[in-house]
Amino acid sequence: MSVFRFQQFSVIQENSAMKVCTDAVLFGAMAPVKQGDSLLDIGTGTGLLSLMGAQLGAEQITAVELTLPAYEEAALNFKNSPWAEQLEALHADIQSFAAHSIAQYDLIICNPPFFTDHSKAYNQLRNTARHTDQLTFEDLLDSVNRLLSEKGLFYVLLPIHAIEKFTALALALGLYLNRQIDFRGYAHNEAKVSALTYSMQISIPYKKCLTIYKAERVYSEESEQYLSPFLLRFALK
Repeated sequence: MSVFRFQQFSVIQENSAMKVCTDAVLFGAMAPVKQGDSLLDIGTGTGLLSLMGAQLGAEQITAVELTLPAYEEAALNFKNSPWAEQLEALHADIQSFAAHSIAQYDLIICNPPFFTDHSKAYNQLRNTARHTDQLTFEDLLDSVNRLLSEKGLFYVLLPIHAIEKFTALALALGLYLNRQIDFRGYAHNEAKVSALTYSMQISIPYKKCLTIYKAERVYSEESEQYLSPFLLRFALK
């Protein structure tokens, strides 16, 4: 069985299409969670971001997942965690959930499908997790617009090339880019993905680039600051 162990929880990832990776863990570790937040995780996969949100202090967490194997895995990971009573996994598409839900969330997080025109992998579950066929940016933003509280935050991980289009679509719905943190592997690399925070509050976006590694298998001081409460390697120091 494929299991990724963190300091306070473990993630079974045997059947989910998208496995634990550095970008996703760093994205989750940097999530703007406030104590007591209600949190919605769109496309939860293994439940990783929801579990990290619970550790960061979110009080009530709803995780929506389209594919059945991933939903079942997330539900199991939630049950096995210290926050089982705070975490709820739902097998649904976010469009239907948004259309029928009356809930409003303090924080919505999403590591969404990235690709539109790229060639597709053979594995159908991986296709669904990686491509926008079943969750377009327009559908995602429309769902967020329905579910986000007036003072809430929408936190999303996107490839750099998609930011301009996504931000324009968000703006048309009254969602403003407040914060952009680009991730690059090493100082000599170009950033490929970015952690973006949107809200209904107009502001001048804060932008910076975070370097993940300072040497092979050695995290930078900044990334270590975020990851140290989660990764086992830092518990052993």
